[in-house]
Formats: sequence, structure tokens, C-alpha cells
Amino acid sequence: MLEDEVFDSQYEITMNRLKEQALAQDFTIEKLEGELQSLVKYEGLDWTGRGNLKAAEISGAILAYQAFIYRYKNRGLQDTD
Repeated sequence: MLEDEVFDSQYEITMNRLKEQALAQDFTIEKLEGELQSLVKYEGLDWTGRGNLKAAEISGAILAYQAFIYRYKNRGLQDTD
């Protein structure tokens, strides 16, 4: 389905961006946790109905944040693939 492709694509795009961010001098995991909270709030504001594709895009980004943060906290930056 197209929604699955959008989800997977957004997951990969977001994960790659998070890996790049983690290399920055000013990187903090707390910053990413704040961004994740904002995404989750944004997802919950769908009272007008964004549509399946936008919902899949947001969900893919949220999962990437969750996975990255979990891996970073539990295994360190070197194992975020």
C-alpha cells in the first residue's frame, strides 16, 4: 500500500536525520525527546482529518524518534542502525 511506502520512507529519512543530528556538538538526547513529544502532540491534533498519507508520514517519524532514543539510551550512538 502507498501508506506503507510513505511510512517506511519517512522512517528512513527521519532516522538518517537523527543520526546526523547526534554528531553535532550541541546534541542532547533531551532535545530529541522534546521533539518527539511535539510530534506526538501534533499527531493527536488530527481532529480535522489529515488523511492516511500524512498520518503514515507522522507515524513513521514518531517510530524513528522512538527507536533512535531507545537505542541511544540502551546501546549508545554507535548502534543506532
